[in-house]
Amino acid sequence: MDILIYSPDGKTAAYETGLAEHLPQANIRGWQPGDTAPADYLVLWKPNAEVLQPRERLKAIFNLGAGVDGVLGTRGEGAHRLPAGVPLVRLEDAGMADQMAQYVSAAALRYFRRLDDFDAQQAQAQWKFQKPNRLSDFPIAVLGYGTLGAHVAKALKTFGFPVRAWSRSERQDDSGVALYHGDAGFDACVGGARILVNLLPLTPQTVDVLNANLFAKLAQGAFLINVARGAHLVEADLLVALESGQIAGATLDVFRTEPLPADHPFWHAPRVTVTPHISALTLRDETVAQIAGKIAALARGEAITGIVDLARGY
Repeated sequence: MDILIYSPDGKTAAYETGLAEHLPQANIRGWQPGDTAPADYLVLWKPNAEVLQPRERLKAIFNLGAGVDGVLGTRGEGAHRLPAGVPLVRLEDAGMADQMAQYVSAAALRYFRRLDDFDAQQAQAQWKFQKPNRLSDFPIAVLGYGTLGAHVAKALKTFGFPVRAWSRSERQDDSGVALYHGDAGFDACVGGARILVNLLPLTPQTVDVLNANLFAKLAQGAFLINVARGAHLVEADLLVALESGQIAGATLDVFRTEPLPADHPFWHAPRVTVTPHISALTLRDETVAQIAGKIAALARGEAITGIVDLARGY
């Protein structure tokens, strides 16, 4: 079994070592320019066109992340680069779900408990009471109910928030989260929400989904938490909504250009919190174990989960 690993920075040694520990029988190598040799499996992140050229014996391509826009492109324009008939497999959790739930919960609780207001008062040396919010008046809408979205929604539910979640296709569980799906359910999910959490996959259909039209459906003075992809957000629309007060604050972990340019207005917007794409980091050991387990399953002729529907983009 031959496994080829690609990273745009060329740093594949740690993944080579980790996979070798799980799959000692495999021949594992890091990709170098000009490598057209056979491989049974590709493990990669943001690949170039050369590494995706048709390769003898190739059975599957494993993406080193949950989001596959680094392979398919922001609008799916890169899907044609994939070798025909070879499945693309995304990561499922790999240690990210707990981190994401912690990050989103911290941001939601900061807004609910008005900690930003108290920070502003501290800057003015003001000792002043702020009327507390009521949980019943703080519905949270979570866009995206996959592995990460479901974990986040359930975590928010434990704090007593009324939580709704939306997905493209119908989902069912006993979590107590109000579930919506499809075009018909979108407005019902987001309408009147005080906090909007975006965990959608980036597909041609979801580019620019966080826009003025959506913001207008939220409660006046709502809050935005974007932890999915920067291309989901129409940045100019958010700045206008912040200026008008329709959006009272935003926590942004992802951006159209990363690193965020030093002259970007988000850095200095008083009601925007910027973090450098750290809401849920891919944990190497968990990632390696998951990919190795799926490679072993495929080698035994077993089915695996996480195969990307290229038409949907996730």
